[in-house]
Amino acid sequence: MTITPDLSAAAWRKASYSNGDGGNCVEVADGFPGLVPVRDSKAPDGPALVFTAVRWASFVGAFRSGAP
Repeated sequence: MTITPDLSAAAWRKASYSNGDGGNCVEVADGFPGLVPVRDSKAPDGPALVFTAVRWASFVGAFRSGAP
């Protein structure tokens, strides 16, 4: 069973790679133990994806290492 957390009161922050010029940015929300909600900063009322913390860490690690 998959349980989607209530993100209505989430405190979103832009990713550290965002440059502030309105480009392609993602936001993440803290405060969800074991989960990492992610959304498009240009569409804050749009859908959010929710990853497990382990999967998100794997993605970020691969991104930082330049993995294909």
